[in-house]
Amino acid sequence: MFTGLITHIGHIERVEPLGTGPGHGVRLTVRASPDWLAGVQLGDSIAIQGACMTVTTLDAAGGRFAVDVSAESLARTVGLDRPGPVNLEQALRASDRLGGHLVSGHVDGVGTVRALQPVGESWRLEVLAPPALARYLAYKGSITVNGVSLTVNRVGDGDDGCAVTINLIPHTVAHTTLGRLAAGDRVNLEVDMIARYVERMLTLGAVPVAA
Repeated sequence: MFTGLITHIGHIERVEPLGTGPGHGVRLTVRASPDWLAGVQLGDSIAIQGACMTVTTLDAAGGRFAVDVSAESLARTVGLDRPGPVNLEQALRASDRLGGHLVSGHVDGVGTVRALQPVGESWRLEVLAPPALARYLAYKGSITVNGVSLTVNRVGDGDDGCAVTINLIPHTVAHTTLGRLAAGDRVNLEVDMIARYVERMLTLGAVPVAA
């Protein structure tokens, strides 16, 4: 479990195929600050661009760790198949402050950036989410973009999907990879998990509880 508050920007250094067939995934070697990795252990969960991954190799002193990404994860995410900067967050501890919102690290879909424009001291980010995610997105609701917990300021439904508008404060732009986005870029999206449970309850209806 995560909060969507990015604590470090790492860098994918190496992408190694785990096999030659289409069913094989890749192994990522990620560079990060030794200080940031000081409390990490083998088997820990780390969200990379919003996708929860398990640490399989660790060199904390050298500032590197590795994760294995399955073919299924590669098919449902973006940004995990090539070198480059990535948002990182370590798993939430029970004693931590929940500053963002509850984030599972399970990407629900891939959206497309329509615009990133400066507005005053902030930036306006517009992302087109897939039609299947539209019912989970609401004004002042939560959404995770590349692992970053954000608040939806506007929603607009269309035949091609749901356009969500988000305000990025300067701190978010400076301390995440979102400031590097441009129109046409694809991003990992995770909707609010509470919205998923509400939909399930409404869809299933009332079911008698066995005595």
